[in-house]
Amino acid sequence: MVRASNTLLPTSLVGSYAQPDWLIDREKLAERFPPRTRATELWRVGPEWLRQAQDDATIIAIREQEEAGLDIITDGEIRRESYSNRFATALEGVDIDNPGTALDRSGHPNPVPRIVGKIRRKHPIQVDDVKFLRANTDRRIKITVPGPFTMSQQAQNDFYDDEAALAHDYAEAVNVEIKDLFAAGADVVQIDEPYMQARPEKAREFGVDVLNHALDGVEGDTAVHICFGYAAIIHERPEGYSFLPEFAGCSVGSVSIETAQSGLDCAVLASLPDKRIILGVLDLSDQEIESAETVAERIRRALPHCASERLIIAPDCGLKYLPREIAFGKMQAMVAGADIVRHELK
Repeated sequence: MVRASNTLLPTSLVGSYAQPDWLIDREKLAERFPPRTRATELWRVGPEWLRQAQDDATIIAIREQEEAGLDIITDGEIRRESYSNRFATALEGVDIDNPGTALDRSGHPNPVPRIVGKIRRKHPIQVDDVKFLRANTDRRIKITVPGPFTMSQQAQNDFYDDEAALAHDYAEAVNVEIKDLFAAGADVVQIDEPYMQARPEKAREFGVDVLNHALDGVEGDTAVHICFGYAAIIHERPEGYSFLPEFAGCSVGSVSIETAQSGLDCAVLASLPDKRIILGVLDLSDQEIESAETVAERIRRALPHCASERLIIAPDCGLKYLPREIAFGKMQAMVAGADIVRHELK
């Protein structure tokens, strides 16, 4: 049965789900920073069987989201070593054999794509992922793409004189991809832009312009995700966002934020009166599974500042680094907490 798109307080993942231990070496994944270049050594399955294994694991992720009761389904980003590297390394203008180095948001150096020419999209990158997702669920579906500003910060620029020009070429590649993703059957496309929070000064210079470029001429339900970093890697949380009200001036439909781990003052939501809010209500730093009432209380904190009709309920960030049984339990708690508040509102 197709879930209605007008469900009050619909639930969804931010993007990623926990990949099975038989598919990826989760210990290796956890002991390093998120890969910006290709990291094929993380896969436990040989290259001749990898696509089949990723397909099977994606179906598991879909079914577990459905079983937990989520309204909007993602592919769990099962085929990705990180949220950004699969897309960023598929573009023209990148020397993938001789990577560069850039500082991660933690301040540590990390191998990154090295830009040696003009950034262009050579071919569709995630269109087959959307088609596979669409063929395996009858619920609404969401796919995520890395944001152009974030990719421009996760690269060593050896070609462009102007950093904003690099980001705009990334935006053009993302723009063409997004249009193809909607044509392939996506209901929602989310752009991940965590580096707008990590580097707010640069984001204020050209981040919103670049995001609008990525959305130029796009017809469909769009979102942007901005966060403080994976809880498994970035442990400290600021009290508030350094870049959030600025999204009021962009053309994206929804803004995805985290509120659970940081205990964010939801009064900031009033600065985005015309946007839907994807409200993070699962604390991913804590492997304790929340009670439904804990989730419900985190949802209630937002209601004085954002109409319930504009809220979508989600985890703080991706579930990628959690043990699978914990990730599943947290999804169930999220759905149960949303149900509590939904009944209160009705």
